[in-house]
Amino acid sequence: MTDFAAIDFETANEQPSSVCSVGVVVVRGGVIVDTHYSLIRPEPEYYQWFCRRVHGLGPEDTYDAPVFPYVWEKIAPMVEGLPLVAHNAKFDEGCLRSVFRVYQMDYPDYQFCDTLAAARRHFGCRLPDHQLHTVSAACGYNLTRHHHALADAEACAHIAMKIL
Repeated sequence: MTDFAAIDFETANEQPSSVCSVGVVVVRGGVIVDTHYSLIRPEPEYYQWFCRRVHGLGPEDTYDAPVFPYVWEKIAPMVEGLPLVAHNAKFDEGCLRSVFRVYQMDYPDYQFCDTLAAARRHFGCRLPDHQLHTVSAACGYNLTRHHHALADAEACAHIAMKIL
């Protein structure tokens, strides 16, 4: 796979529509050609302690952030015609579908590829687990800011370029 967009969402609470940040990495011809990161005012707009503990974001970070439709206006042209790649794609695709539904936006039926499933097939039992930081390290990428949406999308892009 040489042309794709890696994507990662962080959520504010247990609702998949509560995306509070997004990272996108566009790969063309096997080379990273563009990146985008944005904070997003979540919907519903509250933060669960366990989510804050994971990514460190809270209401003070997203109070003035744009809502999802304005963020997606910038991302949609970047990812148009590309498959979307995510580590545990079920989560990120679920977030994307959910937030499109909340804002009554037409969902373009993006094709998702899952680097988690690919890593399980590729590495099997040779890794202690198949978490993003473990798999990215096995692919030669050092993920230093795990759970920052852009850093996670970059790690996912490197995994995809290596094993997809």
